[in-house]
Amino acid sequence: MSATVPDVPRHSPGDPLPPADPVLTLTGERTIPDLDVENYWFRRHQVVYQRLAGHCAGREVLEAGCGEGYGADLIAGVARRVVAVDYDEAAVAHVRTRYPRVEVMRANLAELPLPDASVDIVVNFQVIEHLWDQAQFVAECARVLRRGGQLMVSTPNRITFSPGRDTPINPFHTRELNAAELAELLVDAGFRDVSVSGLFHGPRLRKMDARHGGSIIDAQIERALADAPWPAELAADVAAVTCDDFEMVQSGCRDIDDSLDLIAIAVAP
Repeated sequence: MSATVPDVPRHSPGDPLPPADPVLTLTGERTIPDLDVENYWFRRHQVVYQRLAGHCAGREVLEAGCGEGYGADLIAGVARRVVAVDYDEAAVAHVRTRYPRVEVMRANLAELPLPDASVDIVVNFQVIEHLWDQAQFVAECARVLRRGGQLMVSTPNRITFSPGRDTPINPFHTRELNAAELAELLVDAGFRDVSVSGLFHGPRLRKMDARHGGSIIDAQIERALADAPWPAELAADVAAVTCDDFEMVQSGCRDIDDSLDLIAIAVAP
């Protein structure tokens, strides 16, 4: 018999109002919605939630590493129940007040606070690269998933995100992966039917790349590192990016090693 996720307290009508929403500052560790300067990265993350939310329809879902919470809330629009876990106290407090339909708790992802076989889906988007013990985390995902449940992971493609480097460019990342390494990590934990897709710029973003010296990503990073003002055209293009400007392509249809981000879906043993 499958276990049940323990209830997490939620705000109900008639309860005292929660404290004011804790404000999360932009540090580079997580993306935040509603900021023009962050819009490219936010949309690049949001699109994966949008494209894969259908897998969560009517299911019990754990988001392991929920960050600001926008993704967990998006999934809550179709899922039967969403439990979100994050280690950062400020993020947990923010999610609790801003997204009341998400049940959130603070915990270490290496020791998920859920019973065995208690959820149908585990979502882990743009988080695994932050973890020190990735194998332990994936083993925990296998433990809490019901038989035949799905683990969905997205992560920056090491080949294109930190090209030619042994250590990640982003100081908040501990270990980045390529497609083969991501698949191997999941298979070694006993997951089956592992599929890996890649996220790419679509036609409109490729035109923006051309307008900004070949890469709108590099143009943003250059200004951030130099703490320099953004040209008006760059600021306008970044603010205009939408989820429709990205393409998610299955392995075999295009060289996944050229992708920006990797998206893996695997079935629990």
